[in-house]
Parts: sequence; C-alpha cells; structure tokens
Amino acid sequence: MPTFAPVSLLVVDDHNLFRRGLVALLGQDPGLQVVGEAGDAAQALRLAPALRPDVILLDNHLPGVTGVDAIRGLREASPASRVLMLTVSEDAQDLATALRNGAQGYLLKTIDGDLLAQAIRRAAAGEPVVSPELMGKLVAAFQSQGAPEADDALASALPGKAQAPAPAEPSTPLSPREEDVLREIARGASNKEIARALDIAETTVKIHVQHILRKLGLSSRVQAAVYASDRQR
Repeated sequence: MPTFAPVSLLVVDDHNLFRRGLVALLGQDPGLQVVGEAGDAAQALRLAPALRPDVILLDNHLPGVTGVDAIRGLREASPASRVLMLTVSEDAQDLATALRNGAQGYLLKTIDGDLLAQAIRRAAAGEPVVSPELMGKLVAAFQSQGAPEADDALASALPGKAQAPAPAEPSTPLSPREEDVLREIARGASNKEIARALDIAETTVKIHVQHILRKLGLSSRVQAAVYASDRQR
C-alpha cells in the first residue's frame, strides 16, 4: 500500500501554554507533523525558509507584527507553504486582510480538534477553508460595495473557489429541504446550527450539503454561500 508523508506544520502563537497544547493535540494525528514552533512573526520568518512546512498555522494577535501583516512575508520566505490563520478574532477587517494578503484560510480557535485536523489537510491540498461562523461575513465582504478590496482578497486567496458562478438552475432541482439547507449556508450557519434550526440530524445536514454541491456543480461551501446570496438579490 502507498504511504503518504504527513502534513508538516509550523505553529506560530505567542501564548506558550496554548501553543504547547495545540502541538500536543496535533501530534496525536499521524497524518500531521509539527516541525517547528514560533512565538512571534519574526521568529516564524527565520524558521519558515529552513523548515519549509506544508502549512504555517498562524495566530493574529502576535507581539510586534500581527499575523495578518506577516502573511506576505511568510509566503515570500517559504513560497510552497500555505498560511492558515487560527485566531480568536472574528473581525471582518482581519478576515478580509488575511485573505487579501494570501492566507489559505481563516479559522477560529473555538474549532473542534478533529475539524482543525481536517481543515489543515484541506489547506495543505490548496483548498480554501473558513470557519462556518465567518461564512456570513465572507459573503458580505464579497458583496459589499463599500469594501472594494474584498473582491481582490477573495480572488487572490481563494482562486476560483469563492467566485460565485453565474446563477443558473441546477440540472437536478434542489429538494425543498436542500433549499432550506442552502439558505442556512448563505446565512453562515454551521452544520450543527443548521441541524438545530431545521430539527434534523447533523449527519443528514452533511448529506444535504453534498447533494447541493453536486447538483449546483460547485466545489465548496463558500461557493454555495455566495451562489445562494446572489440568487436572493
């Protein structure tokens, strides 16, 4: 059977206790390997060229240079590395700036450990990842007439992923329940929140999301959210 190298990680966070806990958590996954740690952006910039990690897991609130402002330098220092934000900040400006500067994704520190591992793998594979709680803000930034830089952010950081296809009827119509789920996705709801709102199982929500993406010919939840919002305008 073929063997696959684990996704290598550089973890950048100035809170030593959180960073060590995160490293320990990620170390339990055989598909992930932490190859370095840094407590600030300057240290990360020194380590990145030598370590060349697949993913740089980057906090925003760092001493000196903030995480979102360090993204471009890190990408220049290690061009093959994907930068994935992991932060407590839900600020729409931080989100837009991170994407504009080239982050592969933006996650909140409240994310479940298993979901974080999945998101890291997706980011390493070049797929954009954004916490479901921020989906509404992402769509708002995409559509906002008052924030023209948002389009550039999405175009540069999420190439071909966040662009909403021209609204068209799917070849196979969505079921009424799938329409309900799609509206919740556009609102920025997570699978758990959708399950609670529609009084269905979370596993059922996941199946509906898969069917929606297939029927609409979309490849990501972000696309679905933008598509649904465009259709409602």
